[in-house]
Amino acid sequence: MEKKWWKESVVYQIYPRSFNDSNGDGIGDLNGITEKMDYLKELGIDVIWLSPVYESPNDDNGYDISNYQGIMKEFGTMEDFDRMLAAAHDRGIRIVMDLVVNHTSDEHPWFVESRKSKDNPYRDYYIWKEPKDGQAPNNWASCFSGSAWKYDETTSMYFLHIFSQKQPDLNWENENVRREVFDMMNWWCQKGIDGFRMDVISMISKDPAYPDGALKETGYGDYSPYVCNGPRVHEYLQEMNREVLSRYDLLTVGECSGVTIEEAKRYANLDGTELNMVFQFEHMDLDGGESSKWNERKIDLVELKATLSKWQTELYGKAWNSLYWCNHDQPRILSRLGNDTDEYREISAKMLATCLHMMQGTPYIYQGEELGMTNVPFSSLDDFRDIESINAFHEYTENGQTKPEDMMRYLCYKSRDNARTPMQWSAKPGAGFTDGTPWIMVNPNYTKINAEEQMARKDSVFHYYQNLIRLRKEHEIIVYGNYELLLPEDPDLYVYTRTLHPEKLLVICNFSGSARDFTLPEGFDPKNVTRLTGNYDRAAVESSLMLKPYETMVLLSRS
Repeated sequence: MEKKWWKESVVYQIYPRSFNDSNGDGIGDLNGITEKMDYLKELGIDVIWLSPVYESPNDDNGYDISNYQGIMKEFGTMEDFDRMLAAAHDRGIRIVMDLVVNHTSDEHPWFVESRKSKDNPYRDYYIWKEPKDGQAPNNWASCFSGSAWKYDETTSMYFLHIFSQKQPDLNWENENVRREVFDMMNWWCQKGIDGFRMDVISMISKDPAYPDGALKETGYGDYSPYVCNGPRVHEYLQEMNREVLSRYDLLTVGECSGVTIEEAKRYANLDGTELNMVFQFEHMDLDGGESSKWNERKIDLVELKATLSKWQTELYGKAWNSLYWCNHDQPRILSRLGNDTDEYREISAKMLATCLHMMQGTPYIYQGEELGMTNVPFSSLDDFRDIESINAFHEYTENGQTKPEDMMRYLCYKSRDNARTPMQWSAKPGAGFTDGTPWIMVNPNYTKINAEEQMARKDSVFHYYQNLIRLRKEHEIIVYGNYELLLPEDPDLYVYTRTLHPEKLLVICNFSGSARDFTLPEGFDPKNVTRLTGNYDRAAVESSLMLKPYETMVLLSRS
């Protein structure tokens, strides 16, 4: 397998609004990131994925961009960005930017022009359609509730917005759109950035027929078969690769909703004609309902093992995996898949980290994950800032689908805002994030869960992550070894091996709150193994083990 720096890296995602506020306005900013660069260096990460910092009216927290080559005033200036980039590079840390080019803000100059008239030069930069029988062109639902079409009275036509009404979709069929996007990407690369995480990149090519979708409970149609992995998406990405990506030494990862294994092999092929890797959502969708993610269902471990193992084995030697539990669009994994009670929070956080970081692929850590941050006890809809959550509450309660008290519980479990509350730096008021009033509430558990306390304590979650990152750099088998799942039907234990001759790793994770018997498999002689890491103190490794609740350990054997 060809060795690449981005295969051997660990990526840390920063959500700038919530990371560190340097000027007391309650909003994280670029200078705040620069202030914490030594923290990231100490953790040991190699790459920062920076969520959008471009100019934006903030309808969807920066994922609605009005100027791709300007910095949002709340975050600082381009000079602040340059200083942050230099500070990262000085410490050997690369910066990957969020590329949001499925849509723009409706305040982007292109769209301002596009909506003026049918013959405006920018009209075809977006997807405009005539009404159909006086209604929207088709029945597609928006991701953020309601129709995916917005009627515009200026020209009596509809424009497509798969997300918010203020996020019109770009028309990638238009060669000028692609040229503008590629020019902008080259501009950032020449500035010295080190890659792109590409927001919903699998959606940039739509079925030109724009057919109705299968009806959902909300009364709107499912757009996904006609938008995700569309007819020209690979053609567009290969063009992007030729015009931009192949000219620089970059990390590229595509957020690919609805991606299959076969599609992923095309997006992240080893020929390097498209992207380095993709984000897939199969494992994150296992606790979704049939028609809506808003529920309290728990992820089934047998299903989780089958899904992750499928990606591990079927991409091996054909494409590269990305590994994640958390990001800005997911609730905290500790509250979702671990145990966030005081007794087991740190133990289960370490177990979840081990399970992920020992797999094949590039691991992504989301800010605060390395501290074991948890979901947030929101008590009112007023506590939320996320447009998806607020719109869903109104839609599901007003149409009688869900009782308000049930919907609040679902939001507390699944809302994206669980990941977006401020980073917990210290036990000081404002969690050390800000001297002002934070833009969204701080999780009240910041007094006991914070970076300052954990950095001072050797057995903390922070130091455990630091060690996992170090092990990855010391042991090639963790990066390049082959993966094999053991005990696929066990409801509590996730056990797998990694093999890179002459070495073999055994990764043992107890996902339950109960003790479990476990016998070491053939090839792992207790007298001839090294315990690389674990979340409980153990005097010795024996053939028969009584695993403690949420226990994990990694054993290395050499043949």
